[in-house]
Amino acid sequence: MQSTSAPLVAWGNAWLSGHVGLDDAVDAVERRGGPNLIGTVPPGDLPFDSDVPLRGALVRLRGLGLSAFRLALPTWGDPCGLVGPAELNQAAIEAQEGVLVQLSDRQVGLVPSADRRGSSYVGVSWTPYPANNVTPRVPDLPEAERRLKLTLMETAERLQGVDDIASFGPAVHRALDDLGDMGTPPLAHGYPPRAHRVAAQAERLARVLRLAEPGRGRGVSAHQMGMRDAALRELDASVRRALIAAHAAIALP
Repeated sequence: MQSTSAPLVAWGNAWLSGHVGLDDAVDAVERRGGPNLIGTVPPGDLPFDSDVPLRGALVRLRGLGLSAFRLALPTWGDPCGLVGPAELNQAAIEAQEGVLVQLSDRQVGLVPSADRRGSSYVGVSWTPYPANNVTPRVPDLPEAERRLKLTLMETAERLQGVDDIASFGPAVHRALDDLGDMGTPPLAHGYPPRAHRVAAQAERLARVLRLAEPGRGRGVSAHQMGMRDAALRELDASVRRALIAAHAAIALP
């Protein structure tokens, strides 16, 4: 789950909570994906101008009461972290990610896309959308961690009946071997240790899910393949919720 939105949420919240400065936050975000700017702004009352760099956009939003960044990691049939309306939901589901930005009098959504120019320039373009001014229904961090652990155990049990582990390939086996080694947490300064731990485990499981492509296998029946795909979908849902909960687990002013 290589989310472009997650670094903006993590470092944006670290900036809002006073743990890092604006320049450090923007630098951290752009180290992940290259230069970030606001893309084409749709017609309507949105507090953005097209082609403005991320830093300038954040300065303007701060003056409009910016108080929180929220991560959305939806998929078709599971709009996790979204609040509507339909235009925002559709764009975020197609991108499989997005950011909700809470201002003093409203909420807006940002959906990223790759910004490629010429042969060498690679960055991120954020398209803004109106968002319903409600808090998304997502689990808190303890609940998300419990669900992730339970789903991981259930997935392991269900996959024992699917003779397809060999077809996962060496990359998946390496990722599975690395699950106990959390490495560098994906969150920013200011997040509690539990959030770092949950986010790191969820990121590693997301890596396994990316490598274990659904619908492919050697020497398995259609029933077994269906069991495997269903188990991986449930694990994916728990991983996405754990990442959302971890990115929200910071004390904001």
